[in-house]
Amino acid sequence: MSRLVPVSDPADPRLAPYRDVRERDLTRAGELVAEGRVVLDHLLGAAAAFAPVSLLVLRNRLAGLEPVLDRLPPDCPVFVAEGAVMDAVAGFAVHRGVLLHARRRAEALPDFAALAAELGRTGGVGVVGIGLSNHDNVGALFRNASAFGARFVALDAGSCDPFYRKAIRVSVGAVFSVPFARVASAADAAETLRRAGVRCLALTPRGARLLAALEPAVPSALFLGAEGEGLPETVIGAMESIAIEMAPGLDSLNVSTAAAIVLHHLYAGRR
Repeated sequence: MSRLVPVSDPADPRLAPYRDVRERDLTRAGELVAEGRVVLDHLLGAAAAFAPVSLLVLRNRLAGLEPVLDRLPPDCPVFVAEGAVMDAVAGFAVHRGVLLHARRRAEALPDFAALAAELGRTGGVGVVGIGLSNHDNVGALFRNASAFGARFVALDAGSCDPFYRKAIRVSVGAVFSVPFARVASAADAAETLRRAGVRCLALTPRGARLLAALEPAVPSALFLGAEGEGLPETVIGAMESIAIEMAPGLDSLNVSTAAAIVLHHLYAGRR
């Protein structure tokens, strides 16, 4: 293929977006680097929101990537490298032999009010994260949201960017398939959701109601706080609070694990 560009020098300036990508954060510039074939499939399926810029691939992975290459824009170069070169560029060896540099189309990101209105009309569940600063948790949250049919994930300004490399990796590409929006605060998000007819649920170990007794059929938004501090008391007090029943001796779960339990309950109940 004419778009294939052999590269042999780790210092090649054309590879700058991939260099030391484990330690770098491109998201502030509206860019990202995605790893692996499965993640690429998700990203290319969301072409309206993400524009591929270039692909860096191991030479021995080319044969199985033809369907992916056919979906790339004609002007997207494919840099082909041997293992030692790719490891030196990326700064680590666990990159699955496929790295894609892409740019977010900011104008294509969903509007939260529109997502809330659709949830109120059609039912289901959305997720709102407050102060989630751990990339692993955010990535896992998107993966769980995808698995249990959540309509969207919204994050406040105190939460990390889900398009950071580590979050993308942990989500297995779900950050590209689950609609995502930013919210100004928990209070603003709750007000928008209530106006749309959506029930707001605050997940906390001190919840007034156990999850097992929660009616799944009502359009709902699950609010989650960071591990340790959880949701602010003002947020919990203004919503219906729910708790996951657990054995004595432990008061909380990892936030993405807790979200998976609640989302499964709501998903199974709706079905």
